[in-house]
Amino acid sequence: MPDPSAPALGSLTWLPAADRPDLLAAPVAAALADLDGPAWVAQIDDDLADTAAFTEAYGVPLDASANCVVVAARRAGETTLAACLVLATTRADVNGLVRRHLGARKASFAPQDVAVAESGMAYGGITPVGLPASWPLLVDAAVAAADLVVVGSGLRGSKIAVPGSLLAGLPAAEVLDGLGQPVPAEPPTPPPAQPLRVRRAPDDSDVGWGERPADTSDDDRRYLEDRPPHWGSD
Repeated sequence: MPDPSAPALGSLTWLPAADRPDLLAAPVAAALADLDGPAWVAQIDDDLADTAAFTEAYGVPLDASANCVVVAARRAGETTLAACLVLATTRADVNGLVRRHLGARKASFAPQDVAVAESGMAYGGITPVGLPASWPLLVDAAVAAADLVVVGSGLRGSKIAVPGSLLAGLPAAEVLDGLGQPVPAEPPTPPPAQPLRVRRAPDDSDVGWGERPADTSDDDRRYLEDRPPHWGSD
């Protein structure tokens, strides 16, 4: 029988996360046990873990979903890792606010293999819950204010839903206004290319001189000689 307290988010069946540790990556399961609040988990298709595919397939609104991205910050020849959590309707201001906040010379998304190896989570399932304690966790203010937000579970085959306040209260979390920036609108689709118009001298179809003689030795040389005087001047 469905739990009456389970969230109504899309078409998914949400269960208490503590009841399904098999749907959680090991570091996520360990960290969820220490959360002072509700956490729910739902199983999904591995191939639908990426946000766009997930929201379309399961009817979870984009503004109820959040993306956790791993950032590599470089300063004085050293690289440190951090995580950013923003609503799926926005994207993290990595080379602006994030770089300045971390005091880095340069900041960019961490390579996939590095993010997976260092987090202990699957790519496409990385979540703020259970990240290494040494990583700064930057949380957009809109995420912190959300009643319930869907994030990764550490695996591609499930998602978890937790109150935004719990994510903002994680030990390494810092809440930042403006961390999530609006996604720029896609440029309009250009009109289809027009067929190339090739300039050419007038021919029979232009001036009605009839067909080109099949035999150029034909005595009737009107085709070649009786052309308008400008023919060939282009």
